[in-house]
Amino acid sequence: MSDVQILEVPNYVLQKGGVLPTARLAYKTVGTLNADRSNAVLVPSWYTGTHVETEMFFVGPERALDPRKYFIVLTDLLGNGMSSSPSNTPPPYERTRFPRVTIQDNVRLQHQLITQTLGIERLRLVTGWSMGACQTYQWASQYPDMVAAACPIAGSARTASFNKVFLMSLRRTLEMDPAYAEGYYDRAPVAGLRAFATIYAGWGVSEPFFRTGAYRIFGAANHEEFVQYFWEPFFLKCDANNLLSQLSTWMDGDISANPQYEGNFERALGAIRACTIIMPVDNDRYFPPVDAQEEARHIPGAECRVIESIWGHMAPMNPGDVPVIDKALHELLA
Repeated sequence: MSDVQILEVPNYVLQKGGVLPTARLAYKTVGTLNADRSNAVLVPSWYTGTHVETEMFFVGPERALDPRKYFIVLTDLLGNGMSSSPSNTPPPYERTRFPRVTIQDNVRLQHQLITQTLGIERLRLVTGWSMGACQTYQWASQYPDMVAAACPIAGSARTASFNKVFLMSLRRTLEMDPAYAEGYYDRAPVAGLRAFATIYAGWGVSEPFFRTGAYRIFGAANHEEFVQYFWEPFFLKCDANNLLSQLSTWMDGDISANPQYEGNFERALGAIRACTIIMPVDNDRYFPPVDAQEEARHIPGAECRVIESIWGHMAPMNPGDVPVIDKALHELLA
């Protein structure tokens, strides 16, 4: 893509062990950095998303993240096919040999981009949806002096057990397809990817979404067509090993799992100094409001503001839910 830039970091040591000989972070910047470098906003990508989708759903002249006012940095998650991933890393770290990377690995790489490449000392706002929200929590806890405001949307500071069971089901669905061939496939494991998509369809939105027939907005007459028209094409274009790499990153999410906080989750949350609005969605099955409310209790001055939407986890993609999200971002940026 012509608009993408790449930060390359040699011999990048990973949290879970191992080294990437060259860690590649794909990113895009939108807008202009002002003279005192005080208008920078960071938006990390989500599971399977890239900076392209992030810009599409969060950035625009009529949005809170207005490139006429802010210098917006859009980063790509390791494993998403744009940054270093199983699908684009040369031997001996290709495919299933690609090492396990964490949210912290992603954030450390982004920190190098922000401070050394872009020369920014403080971020006006860090925000993101889903795994982007997980990275937002990590940023605010790991670099508390750098983040003025934080808005995690439909994500968590630590992946909950119920969420992990869902992730396990996705992993096993792909691995059980004979065509997956333990990650060394010559053709895409189509049956596994279709089953993967079907499971995701039941979690991505909500029961009221299906009950009210909201899938008709996608041209689907029923739930089967919704899976067939929307979810299957989306996941069939994804590389299976990339999907599993990002699943591992999601599974390991925990802002306290590092020497800085030594597993003390409440201390990691309490270290956050950013002005924080946490935005869970009432019908989100991955990241329910109960987890966000508990996290907010331990972050000084944080507010938990629940989005009410039958779109569940996918609420940020629904134009009807955008004003609620932008209102919070406007407040934090002000």
